[in-house]
Amino acid sequence: MKKHLIALTIISTLSLSTQTMANNEIQASERNGKTEMIGFGSGAAVGALVGGPIGAFIGGFTGVWIGKSVADEEELAAQQQQLGEQQQEIEVLAKRSEQLESLTQQHARVNAQLSQLKMAQQQKLEELAIGLNVQFKTGSSVIEPHFKQQLDDVVYAMSLAPDLKLDLTGYADRQGDSSYNQALSEQRLAEVRRYLINNGIAESRLHSKAFGDTAPLKAEANLENNFFDRRVTLKLMSDRGMLAAQ
Repeated sequence: MKKHLIALTIISTLSLSTQTMANNEIQASERNGKTEMIGFGSGAAVGALVGGPIGAFIGGFTGVWIGKSVADEEELAAQQQQLGEQQQEIEVLAKRSEQLESLTQQHARVNAQLSQLKMAQQQKLEELAIGLNVQFKTGSSVIEPHFKQQLDDVVYAMSLAPDLKLDLTGYADRQGDSSYNQALSEQRLAEVRRYLINNGIAESRLHSKAFGDTAPLKAEANLENNFFDRRVTLKLMSDRGMLAAQ
C-alpha cells in the first residue's frame, strides 16, 4: 500500500511538472518545440525500458531539457553564422567606401586642374583681345612680320578653344577717294582672313566686314589718327556673340 501511495505521489508530481513545462513550451519557437518533443519522446522511451512507468516520466523530463539544450546550441550556432555574414558585408561596404572616397578625391583634383587650365586660357584670350589690331602702311594691304606673329597667337588661342569664332573688321584712313578706301579696307581684310585660313582656322569660324573710311577712331584727321585708322581689328567671340554680331 505504501508503495502504491509513493508511486501515485511521484506520478502526480511529475505530471504537474510535465503540464507546467508544456504550457511554457507553447510560447517557445516551433523549432525548439520540435526538438524538445523529440527529446521528450527519446527520453521517455529510454526511461520506460529502464524503470517502467516512473522511469518513463523521469526519462521524458530529462529528455525535454536535453532537447532544449540542443535547440539552444543550434540557435546560437545560427546566430553566430549570421553575425559572421554581417561582418563580411560590413567589411565589403567599408572597402567600397574607401574606394569611393579615393575616387572623389581624384575627381576633385582633376576639377581643380581643369579650373586652373581654363583660367590660364581665359587670361590668354583676354590678353589677345586687348588692342588686337593689324596695322598697315599707307595704301598697303601687306601684313608686316610683327603682326604675323600676333596672328599666330590668335591661331593658337583658337586651337585651344574650338567653340570660339573670330570677328574681323577692315578700315582705311580718310586720305584719298572713299571708293578706293572701301576697296582697300576689303583687301586688307581679305589678307588677314587668308593668313588665318592658311594656318588652320576654318573659314566658317571667321566673320568679316569692311567699313572703308566711314568709321574713324577720331573725329580729327591727322597723321597720327590716320595711322590708327589703317587697320583690321580682330575680336574673339563665342557662338552666341557671333550670332549677335551677324
